[in-house]
Amino acid sequence: MTDPARPDLHADYQGAGFGATLPFGRNPAVLVVDLVQAYTQPGSGLYAQGFVDAVPANRTLVAAARAAGVPVIHTTVAYDSAGRDGGLFFRKVPALRSFLPGSPLGAFVEGVGPLPGETVVTKQYASAFFGTSLSSTLAACRVDTVLITGFSTSGCVRATALDALQHGYAPFVVREACGDRDPRPHEANLFDLQAKYAEVIGLERALAELARLPRG
Repeated sequence: MTDPARPDLHADYQGAGFGATLPFGRNPAVLVVDLVQAYTQPGSGLYAQGFVDAVPANRTLVAAARAAGVPVIHTTVAYDSAGRDGGLFFRKVPALRSFLPGSPLGAFVEGVGPLPGETVVTKQYASAFFGTSLSSTLAACRVDTVLITGFSTSGCVRATALDALQHGYAPFVVREACGDRDPRPHEANLFDLQAKYAEVIGLERALAELARLPRG
């Protein structure tokens, strides 16, 4: 039941000047963030059902992007044997040991991994832009919009969406194709992304945007 003493959250934010609409551009790319086994394999410290549930939407979206001739870019995480290149992030999140050399948990989830010729960005921090060549790659491809999916909504997806905005690429976060450990941070971060940094859209709209792009 709605508390009459508290305003509707969406209405309150919109009334305060948040949540304007970003246009979907003419040259999108799909950016699949860390869709790797560490999040989907039971027994991994990073595993949660919310990640597993997001895999089918990723398969659907990636297949549609390839059919439309839209670039698909994948990110993964890898550290040196001591995790030094992960700095304080590696110290703060011990579960990142899943990405030390020799761990099978850094492998891509089956059916969503890169095809030959697709770009793979290896990162050490949350944002796919931090310390990588991603922005230069997008600029060289004349990308203006990124459809962002992957893991986790409150972590690397959020950080990547924020940096996409700051680098001048319109971020469109695909709700069903993102996952988190718990629905509460998942929903809270999607709300905040929509209010301040990105467009949060459903899979159906993402597929429709890809389908309407000119072919050839």
